[in-house]
Formats: sequence, structure tokens, C-alpha cells
Amino acid sequence: MAGLSEGTGPAPVLRFAPSPNGHLHLGHAYSALLNARIAERWGGRLLLRIEDIDLGRTRPEFVAGILADLDWLGLRFPSPVRRQSEHFSDYAAARDAMAASGLIYPCFCSRGQIAAEVAARAARGEAVPRDPDGAPLYPGTCRHVSAADATARRERGAPHTWRLDMAAALQRLAEPLVIRRFSLDDGVLETVSADPARWGDAVIARRDVPTSYHFSVVCDDAVQGITHVVRGQDLEAATDLHALLQRLLRLPAPAYHHHPLIRTEDGEKLAKSKGSESLGDLRARGITAEHVRARLGF
Repeated sequence: MAGLSEGTGPAPVLRFAPSPNGHLHLGHAYSALLNARIAERWGGRLLLRIEDIDLGRTRPEFVAGILADLDWLGLRFPSPVRRQSEHFSDYAAARDAMAASGLIYPCFCSRGQIAAEVAARAARGEAVPRDPDGAPLYPGTCRHVSAADATARRERGAPHTWRLDMAAALQRLAEPLVIRRFSLDDGVLETVSADPARWGDAVIARRDVPTSYHFSVVCDDAVQGITHVVRGQDLEAATDLHALLQRLLRLPAPAYHHHPLIRTEDGEKLAKSKGSESLGDLRARGITAEHVRARLGF
């Protein structure tokens, strides 16, 4: 990569960041191996991060399985391995700073209430915009709740999330928001415009933990000094929101590359929730790590 492989810039830092809510499958293996190849090619480092903010689905055996699968693939990572569940206080501090700046607001709506509001709008013939994942955008029910009312409800212990006030956030931008993308072949960078508005008032902190996937990823990438993110195309649209959060939090922005997904013969994306065959299942059937690496092009 120009400027990196030639030693004229800082060594790149990449990361592989699985969630321990199931077992790794071939899609995870491909992403981990690709990150390892790029880190080696560029003389950089590859870090492992366990993204375990979903306390209800995280299991110790899944964490152990991730470590065993990666070791089986021949991948080694520097210690200590960052676990998001050990850094909730850091996320809470960042969340509180955004709240003090008027960039986020507490939302007391349940999922059922949001669904009912969206359905009512659709029934009235109103447009129901959706985010890149296909979910209806939050209709803004709590956006205009007064600060005094919101504080009183929180002090009474009312369950709530924290949502980004997208309109307010976009007004804070002094210059256009862009994303840096890079090629795996030659490392050439290109800059593209970001469109975070399509995510609406996204959840920044959940009810049960003081963060969300989007928020913790942005904070962690900065803390770990991640310079290049290599991940699946299913997360490409999320980069728009991540770029906005990086700008609002005054954090450095990595460069991104989103690789094609490993799919079934029917073209379906591999997924834990769909019971895709795990690396452990393959190992139990006598499939070797060498076979898996060769099958995935490594």
C-alpha cells in the first residue's frame, strides 16, 4: 500500500471484532483471515476485540469458542484482548458528554409503542421511511419532550434509551461529512460523501447498557488506534453513521474497506441466527483448518 508498505507512514492497525452471541462460521473466518493477510502485507498489527455489550445473548462458551476457532485457523493476537463489557463506564462518560451538548435525548418509547405509531402513520397514508437495514425510522415521539419532563421521568426510573438527534447533529457539521475508502490491491484511497440522515434518530445507548453497537464501535476504534477497518458489506451503510459519530465526538476516522460476504449455494448470507454451520461443526466433521483456508482463498 502506497505510503504504508514503503514505510513512509505509521504502521496500520486493523481489528477483528466478533460478537459472542453464537459460534463463528465461514463468513467470520473469511473476514478474520482477510484482516490478517492485509495486516501482514502492510507490516501492521491485527487486534482482536470481543464485542459483548449484548449481555442477554453473550455466553462464556461462545467467547471460548471464538478464541479456539481463531487459534485453530492459525491466527494470533496481541494481549490483552479488549472486551466491551469491561468498558461501560467509558461509554457512559461519552454518552453523557453528548447529552450535555444537546446531541442526544432520552426516548421512553417501547418497541411496541414505536411499532404502533409507525402502523398508525402508514394507515393514514403517510410515508414511512426506513433505514438501510429496512427498519422503519423512529418517528420522533420523544424528540420534543421537555428537559424537565424527561429528567423527572428518568428520576422515577422510567426505562429509556438515548437517541441521536439527527437534525441537531447535522446542523453541527461545519463541513461536508465524508468517508475514506481504500482498495485492498494497492491501498489507494478515495473519498465518498456520507449520508447519515438515512439512519434517522439512531439509538446511541440501549436501556440495559450505556452504549449501542454503533456507539461502542466508534469509541473502541479510537481507543485502540484503529487506522483501517476491513469488514463485510452488510456493515457498509453503517459507516455513514459511524463517520458522523466520529465527527461529533472529535475522534479520528479510520479508512474503510467492505468485502463481499460468504454465502450459501442459494445465495443466502451466512448467519448465526439462521444456524449456519459453525467452524466447530466443520472441525467435528474432520475438516482441517488448511482446507478452510484454501476454500476461502487463503
